[in-house]
Amino acid sequence: MELGIQGRTALVTGASMGIGRGIAAALSREGVRLAVVARRRNLLEELQKEIGAKLVIIECDLLQENSVERIAAAALEGLGSVEILVNNAGGSRRFTLDASEAQWEEALTLNFTRQRQLAHRLLAQMIARKWGRIINITGKSEPEGLNGAFAAKAAMHSWAKGLSREVGKHGITVNCVPPGRILSEQILRNYPPEFRKRESEEDIPVGEYGQPADIANLVCFLASPLARYITGAVIPVDGGLRRYQF
Repeated sequence: MELGIQGRTALVTGASMGIGRGIAAALSREGVRLAVVARRRNLLEELQKEIGAKLVIIECDLLQENSVERIAAAALEGLGSVEILVNNAGGSRRFTLDASEAQWEEALTLNFTRQRQLAHRLLAQMIARKWGRIINITGKSEPEGLNGAFAAKAAMHSWAKGLSREVGKHGITVNCVPPGRILSEQILRNYPPEFRKRESEEDIPVGEYGQPADIANLVCFLASPLARYITGAVIPVDGGLRRYQF
């Protein structure tokens, strides 16, 4: 399928490994010009060699106070525009009942506030072009307990839905993609093989963990003109793991 995004420009956060790396590689294969963000520059340089395309590399920690302005300025300078924003950066924060205010603030900043700020920072130039795509990689809505990331991702879903209603008239869509169990360095580190095997067999209808490409394929479609009528949506990619019907 011809997606029609060759020559478009995109900014992908959290692009050094896992899902973000897979998204960046897939967009590059479609001919999209990329700016990529992560804390570790060496991994972004490895990505550039791997995909064989020139990238605008932005080494930045989203928890830094001036991170949004730095990222936006570097991406706009390097690409000339940002037509596609993929908010992928984030991190899970499981909490106890006595979690501190600082822990909550960090989780909300990393998983919601910076994504919101970056999108709003880039909106004006999307509106001027009457075209844009904002795609947020979020998380599941079934928390096993207190987790700062779950609360932040719920905020992401609500904010994205509201934003979609404001910017649709400008040719801009806003969607969220909550991944299921997608194989990555973090998954391999946190879940032993025995657990992954049992969960695949008992809880995931398709019978296996997903790959970063399973997320990236949907992101490429949502970034394309073919998805012009899809906005304000939350589309899980989880092999059927979630049990809710919406």
